Amino acid sequence: MTSTPQDSPRRGRYHHGDLRSALVRTGFDLLAKSGPAAFSVAQVARELGVSTAAPYRHFPDRAHLLAAVATQAAEELAAELERAAELAGPDPAERFAATAGAYVRFVSARGAGFTVIFATELQALHDQTLATAGRRLMDLLLDLAHEATGLGPEHSPRLLEQHIALAHGYVALHADGFFSRRQHTVEHLADQAVEASRTLLRGLATPRHGP
Repeated sequence: MTSTPQDSPRRGRYHHGDLRSALVRTGFDLLAKSGPAAFSVAQVARELGVSTAAPYRHFPDRAHLLAAVATQAAEELAAELERAAELAGPDPAERFAATAGAYVRFVSARGAGFTVIFATELQALHDQTLATAGRRLMDLLLDLAHEATGLGPEHSPRLLEQHIALAHGYVALHADGFFSRRQHTVEHLADQAVEASRTLLRGLATPRHGP
């Protein structure tokens, strides 16, 4: 049986094999190139070079494909954050701050950060694999935040919220062209995010006096 142009691999990106994994891998490529707004089953298929019907053998709709990408993103990101913390050495504050830089590098390269992993549209799926991966990621960061402050666990969620906001803010502003790409490379912005996280920790450690 002769394959149609739509079914034929494009530029050798996909050959007969594990189509599901190829779709997830190409989903990352599309997110990194165009962002979540352009993510669709049809576009992923076109990027991969298969027919637009092919993905539906594995994913019933966009949300389920995005959930598979989000799950892998959560697992990969957790591994990168763990690695960054270990490379930062024994100081708890430095271990925590290092994860801000790791986040900037990961999302800049992969296109899938917290806005994808915890996307509102995916919550209705009740995907247990994604939920487990997301919970592990957050537990890792909460543990690092708790160790960094040396305070009660009630302080960790607020610190983590600010930490995530600043790290993701650098990624989003860079993607939107806010920073000059000649002067602000991803590596430079990652360093800036680490320093900003250090500043957060210093502020938390400084006693506050009333008026």
